[in-house]
Amino acid sequence: MEDSNSNIADKLSPIERKIIPYLKEPIEKIVEKSGLDLTTVLRALKFLENKELVKISTSSKTILDIGINGIYYKKNHFPERKLLLLLETRNHLPLEEAKKLSKLSDNEFKVSLGVLKSKALISLNNGKLALNATKEELTKKSLEEQLLESLPIELSSLAPEQLHALNNLKKRKDIIEIKEKSIISFALTEKGKKIAGTEIKSDLIETLTPEVIKTWTKNKKFRHYDITSQVPQIYGGKRHFVNQAINYGKRIWLDLGFKEMQGSKTQVSFWNFDALFTAQDHPIRELQDTFYIKDLEGVLPQKSLVSKVKQAHETGLGGSKGWQYVWSEEEAKRTVLRTHTTPLSAQSLSKLDLKNLPQKLFAIGKAFRNETVDWSHGFEFNQSEGIVVSRGSNFRHLLGYLKEFFGKMGFKEIKFVPAYFPYTEPSVEILAFHPEKKVWLELGGAGIFRPEVSISLLGEYIPILAWGPGFDRTLMDYYKIKDLRELYKNDLKELRNKEFWLK
Repeated sequence: MEDSNSNIADKLSPIERKIIPYLKEPIEKIVEKSGLDLTTVLRALKFLENKELVKISTSSKTILDIGINGIYYKKNHFPERKLLLLLETRNHLPLEEAKKLSKLSDNEFKVSLGVLKSKALISLNNGKLALNATKEELTKKSLEEQLLESLPIELSSLAPEQLHALNNLKKRKDIIEIKEKSIISFALTEKGKKIAGTEIKSDLIETLTPEVIKTWTKNKKFRHYDITSQVPQIYGGKRHFVNQAINYGKRIWLDLGFKEMQGSKTQVSFWNFDALFTAQDHPIRELQDTFYIKDLEGVLPQKSLVSKVKQAHETGLGGSKGWQYVWSEEEAKRTVLRTHTTPLSAQSLSKLDLKNLPQKLFAIGKAFRNETVDWSHGFEFNQSEGIVVSRGSNFRHLLGYLKEFFGKMGFKEIKFVPAYFPYTEPSVEILAFHPEKKVWLELGGAGIFRPEVSISLLGEYIPILAWGPGFDRTLMDYYKIKDLRELYKNDLKELRNKEFWLK
């Protein structure tokens, strides 16, 4: 038998009663008029659907939104716009000079040339760029720029010329993001139509409290509860899965008898590069690879150590010839965001008391590189760092430590192949077999520090086993993440459903 309105009212929760006067309105208006947030309104509608008062339906639409690079270009102009503005003031520039003055990366410069030539806005004659654009073309924004400024926008609403601009932008990384958005709506049932728009008051008791017990009378009634209704899922607090994995990795090294190294994320170039026998003209020191801290000069350590590093670079140590150039203290004082965690090893080695050997040290922390962000690259990443200082250690000991660590991280098949790194010799690349893809994955590099490093930092040659594999790649494989950015995008739904590390 169909419930009467009064019987239905006895089962209505406060949030259901609050939205019933506005049930003839769309959801947005219900949120506005009821004073409830969207999540609470949707929950109330779900409760009403369980009582057969409304019928909820869900559809989806495709939304174009602005990506990471799109945000940057919207604020600082597209690369082709920068090149156009340059040629407007400096026409007929040689190709290399145009590239230098525009301050565009190799990839951005090539893309800009292609875009502008396809639109006949520039031409290349005898190695020089000539501007062909009219004043109107210079001031008028391109279709791509106009589309970027209109975002977010629904895909189905795009005009043909906007679709053409979209196809052009999709060829370039992270300018446009395509998202699916769920649209929730509802319709009143026959039951619902009878009570929609009405004020339903209730003096039923919602919660049993000490005050209710003290003032209890026989006339008071509790609201009927539907114990079959769905309730909001409660998520207990937990660590971010990246931090959880880092703590797990630290636990492995601590259990193996290692001590943790810690230090600043900003480092003087001396520790980040020079103490590790990286030449001052090495490409990795370029602005395209390294983040420098502007107008901040670092402080070098004691003169005796600086002198040893200078000698290693200029004439060599331990039988080497060095890099054969004049080493600069000014270059060594430049401050950087550390490009790896190995400066922590260099600093720790310089403070070691050689009477207390052997020493086993490790670090897991953030490092920074000036990379274009895409699915496999980020401007920050986690690195695992380790060193063993012992007069009796050798290359086989190094392989043993690596096999033990990566075995505990979940990799059952490990192999090593010869490699080259600037400050280790011999050097090795660590590979792990992927049972599903049937391929060997590159996990990182390791080796024994060169004499130029160990003699500079310790005062004599002692074998130092060292490794510094990237930690994020291990996480990506374990969690089956295909895009590096998923590690840091902090989608709450994804984070709640992430399993515990190696549970």
